[in-house]
Parts: sequence; C-alpha cells; structure tokens
Amino acid sequence: MNLLIAGANSDLAVCLAETFAAMEKPANILLASRNLERLEATAKDISIRFDVPCKALAFDALDYESLPGFYAALDPGPDWVILCFGYLGDEKKAEQDWAEAKHILDTNYAGAVRFLEIVAADLEKRKTGGIVAIGSVAGLRGRKSNYHYGAAKAALGVFLSGLRNRLHPAGVRVMTVLPGFLQTKMTQGMPLPALLTTSPNKAAALIHAAWKKQKDIAYIPGWWRWIMLVIRMIPEKVFKGLSL
Repeated sequence: MNLLIAGANSDLAVCLAETFAAMEKPANILLASRNLERLEATAKDISIRFDVPCKALAFDALDYESLPGFYAALDPGPDWVILCFGYLGDEKKAEQDWAEAKHILDTNYAGAVRFLEIVAADLEKRKTGGIVAIGSVAGLRGRKSNYHYGAAKAALGVFLSGLRNRLHPAGVRVMTVLPGFLQTKMTQGMPLPALLTTSPNKAAALIHAAWKKQKDIAYIPGWWRWIMLVIRMIPEKVFKGLSL
C-alpha cells in the first residue's frame, strides 16, 4: 500500500506509521508535516526498523494554495491518506483572542476540508483506497473547557459523513476516528483521568484494527461510544450547570 500521513509529527501519527509499517507489507509510507527536520529523523528510524520505504515531506495544511501542488507531486499517489493534524489551542485565550480561535477552527476544520477535497477528487477518479481522519469525542457535545476545538471537530465529523456518502459509489472508504483522552504532547500537563486515558501506541493498534474491519466510525477505545451516549443524553438544563 502507498500510505500518506498528514500531520505526521504528532505522537499518534508516529505510532500509526509504525503500526502500518509493521502490519501492512509491502508498504510505502510518506510522512508529511511542517517540521521537516524532526520528521526526517522519524522517517529514517521507521525505514530502518521496519524495512520499508519511508519518506518525509514538507506540508502545511494552512497554506491552502500549496496543497494542490503538494498532492500532485506525490509519485506514486497514495492509496490511503490518514489525516492526523490538529490543534487543541488555549480555550481561555480563544475566548478573548480571535486569532487563537481562528487558528483552532482553521487547523481542525478549514485546513482538513481543503486538503481532503483534493484527496477525495483523486481517489474518486481512481476508484481506490480511502481516508482515515482523526476527529474527537469532543465534537459530540460542547463543553466550556474546549468548545472552539469541539466545534471544529463537530464540523469535521459532519463533513466526513457527507464525504463518506459521496465516495461510497466509487468504492472509496472514509473512516472517522473518535478518540477520547490520549496521552500525547497535545495533552501534556492536563489533569486527564488515568482510567480513561489511552497511550498513542494502544490507540494506533485500535485504529488499525478498526480499519481492517472496514468500520465507518471508530471510537478509540470502544467504551467511549457508551460514555458519550450517556453524556449526550444529559438534558441541557442539567448539562449547562456541570463543570466539564
């Protein structure tokens, strides 16, 4: 398989690259992100440890004009694209600073949509492969602690649902991944409940398993489906008074 991972410097992206390199041979892996120096070291490490071609590419999801050229230059074009980039941001800052709010919305939604439309047009034409996109359970109900991030992920979830509906006749899959708490650089220092927090390695293994089962939507881990079902059932009159 030819696999492109966009936003490949995140902890989860690196674990996904390692998992697919180990489990899906022969594999040709392309890692794309803004920090090319760090990414090149990761690509070299994966290439040696898993004996697969692995290359680092410069990529900026917010440089919208560069994205068509970036994708067109991929040779061979990817069969599968995993979208991993995202930005949690500072919620309190976003409430006061439009630049921070816009950065959260642009990274998690506008940049993702711009890039995935380019990918979708290619896969639809070739009638092959698919897209795996990392959303969040935060997009299933707004909370005061991260509602800008959650709103962007909610919008991404609706976009992915429509894209899945559009690409199905062409045989192109779209899988939405909804992780709960992950122990990554993005959540470092946050008071996450240990029992509900998953390592990136475990999350990558679960995502790969869901991909093998051809799931459309995958909660990571699966118990988050039931947690979010309960949270979504809480009446708004009660929910607005909770400290979440």
